[in-house]
Amino acid sequence: MDIAIITGSAGLIGSQAVEAFAQKGFSVVGIDNDMRGYFFGKEASTDWNKQRLQKEVQGYQHKNIDIRNVKELEELFKEHGQDIKLIIHTAAQPSHDWAAKEPFTDFSVNANGTLNLLEMTRQHCPEAVFIFTSTNKVYGDLPNSLPLVEKETRWELAEDDPLFEGIDETMSIDQSKHSLFGASKVAADILVQEYGRYFGMKTVCFRGGCLTGPKHSGTQLHGFLAYLMKCCVTGQAYTIFGYKGKQVRDNIHSEDLVDAFYHYYQNPRPAEVYNMGGGRQNSCSILEAVAMCEEICGKKLNTEYSEENRSGDHVWYISNLKKFQSHYPGWQQKYNIRQTLEQIYQSNVARWEEEQRD
Repeated sequence: MDIAIITGSAGLIGSQAVEAFAQKGFSVVGIDNDMRGYFFGKEASTDWNKQRLQKEVQGYQHKNIDIRNVKELEELFKEHGQDIKLIIHTAAQPSHDWAAKEPFTDFSVNANGTLNLLEMTRQHCPEAVFIFTSTNKVYGDLPNSLPLVEKETRWELAEDDPLFEGIDETMSIDQSKHSLFGASKVAADILVQEYGRYFGMKTVCFRGGCLTGPKHSGTQLHGFLAYLMKCCVTGQAYTIFGYKGKQVRDNIHSEDLVDAFYHYYQNPRPAEVYNMGGGRQNSCSILEAVAMCEEICGKKLNTEYSEENRSGDHVWYISNLKKFQSHYPGWQQKYNIRQTLEQIYQSNVARWEEEQRD
């Protein structure tokens, strides 16, 4: 049976990929050692999701492996060899705030961990497809130089601006502030491209905007919409960092992103790079997201405001999806932002309320 190895398998995108590719007939091996709990504390632990996968996904094999451990990775790749047809690499240290606390940890997970996986793939299953979840932070804060205009609830570009529909893959990744997280992801991103170009491997970088969905273990430093909804449900204060809360992001449901992975897998284009998010139609500011959350859960969100924005943060970022859509015209998004928020609420409200009682 064809094997898919999925790193970060108990996280948002990883768990969605486990379910999707198991349904498509793959034997799925998940790699996840719950580093998210180490990064962000008990509330962000993915252990609940790991247990759910082990219970619900037939044949799922879970490996508690740290992607920095080459020896353990090599044993796994040797065991399955050429049967490995797909690697989906979602494991990461995902917060630019947290990276500054432990730069060695951040870089070793994001950059060295990615190198380890690429090299294991090259040595043991070089024909496999290698999908990497990169980030829009590879562009640093260069998007902040765009001629933004302040509107009532968001920062925005003029409709006649060439980037109104979103930022495409031609934007430079140089001469800007990335955060240490952004820098470590740039290193990983370039490595993934280089293994495709230099070794001819079927590698791809999906540079994600805000990736979201009901399986997100959202926390203050990572997981925008899930954490926002959780705060609205539980009454926990939500801090808005700078830009008057009018900073804009595009949001893509994890199911839609994983569907894009499958389209790529079916017809891989080596060393490709795609900006991937919800696009303009699924963009919102924090203020706009707050209003939607309050309407959905019927409660007022307790917000606090800090004048200081996060270092290297984007004021406005919308992904231009035209390149991917032109290469894979059969792909389309199923969820809009309102549907996504409603699903986040419906899937988690009971668990969040129970956690609050405990």
